[in-house]
Amino acid sequence: MALPISVVIVCKDSEATLGRTLDSVRGLGSEIVAVDSGSTDGTLDLLRQARARIIERPWMGYVKTKQFALEQCTQPWALSLDSDESLEPELRRSVEELGLTENGDDGGPTGYRMNRKVFYRGRFFEHTWQPEWRLRLVRADRYHWQGLDPHDELKPVDPAEPMADLRGDMRHDSFSSFPELMLKHVGHAHLTAQSLHAAGKRVGPIGLALAPATAFVRQAITRGGYRDGTRGWAAAGAMAAYTLMKYVCLLELKDQQESASDKPPKRDRRSDSS
Repeated sequence: MALPISVVIVCKDSEATLGRTLDSVRGLGSEIVAVDSGSTDGTLDLLRQARARIIERPWMGYVKTKQFALEQCTQPWALSLDSDESLEPELRRSVEELGLTENGDDGGPTGYRMNRKVFYRGRFFEHTWQPEWRLRLVRADRYHWQGLDPHDELKPVDPAEPMADLRGDMRHDSFSSFPELMLKHVGHAHLTAQSLHAAGKRVGPIGLALAPATAFVRQAITRGGYRDGTRGWAAAGAMAAYTLMKYVCLLELKDQQESASDKPPKRDRRSDSS
């Protein structure tokens, strides 16, 4: 019997990964809510086959689009998944064993975190980016999406909401090659820098020099990425490159702002002619 869960998916041109996502939650929840932002591939066909409720809406940014999708749920619980995320069998069993009810006011957890693992060329990264706990299953009326695009985060409205961790892994089919990952990082680095700059974050030459090295060490050594072999080293390098691009963009935004403030104000020609 389906649980009182709305499975929520935000997507656009996600045909390559969406099938696995939908298969992993088939029959789990009472409905699938999909917010699509202009797919031109087979994404909509896959959603129709899964009998999803499709809402077509222009992209509003990561945080706003996911919050809009969350607000469309008709069930008391919401399972929010990206279109390249899926539940591994053990994780699905963990959700099924929760015994979720429509009431949900029994004093138990109102939010559940899942450990996300990147799946690449036939196997998981066991150390790089690990652990990566993501809050994904929540009481829909007690949580909301926050963060700075593109780094969205599901958070409780009341910080005192009880939460718990689930057994099993959430598979993340994030990229199929490192060149693809690097191209994604270019766009994300620029968007992140814009969000950070708007929030008042500034960086100088020292940060530009040190932050990429810190990111590399964090993934390769601190988190043990070297134990993932060559691909672990490559992933650490990709994170260093992402950090470098983000800080370069942030430094340029700072310079542009300072240059604009140094410009003398425009003279009013009407005052000159009077």
